[in-house]
Amino acid sequence: MPRVAAIDCGTNSIRLLVAELTHRHDGTVDLRDLHREMRIVRLGQGVDATGRLAPQALERTRQALSAYTIAARRKGVEKLRMVATSATRDASNRDDFFAMTREVLGVEAEVISGDEEAKLSFAGAVAELDPDEGPFLVADVGGGSTELVLGTWDGRRADVAAARSVDVGCVRITERTLRSDPPTQEEIESARRLVERTLEDAFEVVDVSKARTWIGVAGTVTTLSALSQGLPEYDSERTHLSRLSRADIEHTAARLLASDHAARAADPVIHPGRVDVIGGGALIVRVLAEQLATRGGPRELVVSEHDILDGIALSLA
Repeated sequence: MPRVAAIDCGTNSIRLLVAELTHRHDGTVDLRDLHREMRIVRLGQGVDATGRLAPQALERTRQALSAYTIAARRKGVEKLRMVATSATRDASNRDDFFAMTREVLGVEAEVISGDEEAKLSFAGAVAELDPDEGPFLVADVGGGSTELVLGTWDGRRADVAAARSVDVGCVRITERTLRSDPPTQEEIESARRLVERTLEDAFEVVDVSKARTWIGVAGTVTTLSALSQGLPEYDSERTHLSRLSRADIEHTAARLLASDHAARAADPVIHPGRVDVIGGGALIVRVLAEQLATRGGPRELVVSEHDILDGIALSLA
């Protein structure tokens, strides 16, 4: 049973999954988690404005990767794959990032397209779900981009029908429009309009009316679930496969957008690295919920702790 490591380097966070692969007689592959870890490095800090990766952001990422390399070696990892997404796609000094990752990990980091990012997220999110609940719409709200992917899952293989990545995420929308603390109503309305316009491109490609189940992945969505449930501390077992109604999303997003930094920082379920961008992420999810309702899509959000990391690990099978 080989052991693999998957690293997902996004605009806001960098995450590690070490897993054991089990090949079944029917051709399916199971993942058994050995170690999961997430660190907020804010690699995309200022990229939207400057077009470059900040030296401090590169150093934070280097430190996280050094720790992940040690963890992977201790677990006896045989294969490792690292993918990098929105921030590095947009940066003019991306070669500095590649040189650093090559030096620390000993392997080349891959900058994947938005569509490939969407497909990996889909594969990771649906692998343990009932195929009869499909077709599935997976929404991955990241720091710099949001991916929508529609497809089916037959219990053995994920079949993607349509996917689109658009350049709106919790870090981008916060840096562009939500500058006050808490944001003003004018800023919130400006952000809403920007999200609606940007998502329009995704909806032209992904027909959400064909989906029976809407799945949300990544830290913004899982944090919204923890907040909506009123958890005393973050608990992935409680958030995984939890369900949020549109009213749940509306209420939680409104509360976050009305809170200042100190109030958000005092909530134990919000990771310190998400405190200043969770409001922007919540607004994106709220607009998604509104648009799905308008377009005949699913009305309830299923929250999954399994996402692109699991998809990356499965790709090593």
